[in-house]
Amino acid sequence: MTASSLDWKRHPVVSELLALAPEMPLDAGRPVAAVEARLSALAAEDLFAPQPVSDPAMARCCLAGLWLRFNFLDQSHRISQGIPTPSGSYWHGMLHRREGDYWNSKYWMRRVGTHPVFQPLTLEARQLCETLGSDPHSEYLRRQTRWDPFKFVDLVASCVSGTCQSVSLVQQIQAREWELLFDYCYRHAYRR
Repeated sequence: MTASSLDWKRHPVVSELLALAPEMPLDAGRPVAAVEARLSALAAEDLFAPQPVSDPAMARCCLAGLWLRFNFLDQSHRISQGIPTPSGSYWHGMLHRREGDYWNSKYWMRRVGTHPVFQPLTLEARQLCETLGSDPHSEYLRRQTRWDPFKFVDLVASCVSGTCQSVSLVQQIQAREWELLFDYCYRHAYRR
């Protein structure tokens, strides 16, 4: 596998792990114990082998993302809080959103600023709304022209509290958010 063809969806370490991933909940969820030992044994570099990592911070972002994907919020937090970049802050904000610490999630989203995944996420959220429908809480997603991570934190909070009926829609948007951010970090971790 050459650096130009490196794809996380085809990398054996990443793809084998993600094949075991359940649907990602909007809240903290339960850690997936069946993968804890595998995740614990991973170094960030293992996600890219045999290619060398050119950006260690982005590689650590990928590792933080995998821990988060399997609902190990503490482990993800230990990694992401030590990555002082917009992508590190994004993972940090996502995990606080999942644990229900919405104010703290917004704090970290402010530190993200404008992230390159916002544009495709805006378009995909709109398409998912068209396909799945929306309720008054999520209707703004059809009209937005720029991703608003703060409104999305509020939308997740309303789903978790039971006031929003678009839980499936919001879960799918969150899943795409995770994939877009993971893809971005993965591609930048080995870029030459």
